[in-house]
Amino acid sequence: MCLRNVIEMKRYLLIALMSVLFVPSYGQYELYEKCEYVSGGDTLRYRIMYPEGYQQGKKFPMVLFLHGLGECGSDNELQLRFGAGQFANPVNRENYPAIVIFPQCPKGKYWVRQRPATFDEVGMLEQPFEGPMTMVWDMVQSYADTAKVDTRRIYVMGESMGGIGTFDLVCRFPDFFAAAVPICGAVNTERLVAPARTVAFRIYHGDADPIVPVEASRRAYKALKQYGAKVEYIEFPGVWHDSWGWAFLQPDYLEWIFKQKK
Repeated sequence: MCLRNVIEMKRYLLIALMSVLFVPSYGQYELYEKCEYVSGGDTLRYRIMYPEGYQQGKKFPMVLFLHGLGECGSDNELQLRFGAGQFANPVNRENYPAIVIFPQCPKGKYWVRQRPATFDEVGMLEQPFEGPMTMVWDMVQSYADTAKVDTRRIYVMGESMGGIGTFDLVCRFPDFFAAAVPICGAVNTERLVAPARTVAFRIYHGDADPIVPVEASRRAYKALKQYGAKVEYIEFPGVWHDSWGWAFLQPDYLEWIFKQKK
C-alpha cells in the first residue's frame, strides 16, 4: 500500500472516531431545547441547552456556536452535528456549566455574504449585516439581557462558514464577546483592529485545507499579534477542511474558552 493510501486510511479512521466521540447521542440531542426566534416575518430556528442548576439569581457563561455550510437547513437538528456533543457531555456539563446556543442558517443563505473563491474579501467592512446573522445577533442579545447570563463571559465559536461568521461578529461587536474560536475561517485583517483590544482569540486550521485556504487563518493570526491581541493559533499538519474534529480533540479546548472573561 502506498504512503498516500495509508495517510488517507488513517484520516478516515480518525474521522470515524471523531464522529463517535463528538456527534451527540439521542439523549444529548434532547438536552438542547428546540426554539424559534421570529422577527419581521422571518424565523430563526435554534437549539439551546441550559446548565444543570439553572436557577433565578445565578449567572452563567453563554456560548454561541455557528455551524458550517453543510449543516444549513430547517430541521432545527442538523446544526448539532459538530460540537454539541462536547457541551452535552455529563463531565463537561459539570465542569463548564453554561447556556449553549446552536442557531441554524437556512439553506441557500450564509452567516456572512461571501464569494467562496475570494477569501481575502470575506467579511470586508462594506459587507452588509443582513439575513440570518442579524436575527442571531438579536436573539443572543435577548438572552444576554437576562439576569442569568454572565455578560463578562460570552463566547462565540464556529467552523468553516461558522468560522467566518465568528470573525464577523467579533469585528462588529467586539465589546460584547470575551473570546472567539474561529475554526477554518477567514476575515479581512483590516477589521481586526478593534477586537484585538478586547477579545481573546484561539484560531484553528488544517494546513491542507482545500476549501478555506490556511493562509486566511495565518494572516488573521499575524494581524492580531501585530495589533497586540491575546491570540493563539493552532495549525494541524496534513489536515484538510475538517479541522474542527482535531480542534475538539485538544485537551484544553473547552478549558481555554471558559477561563476567558472581560
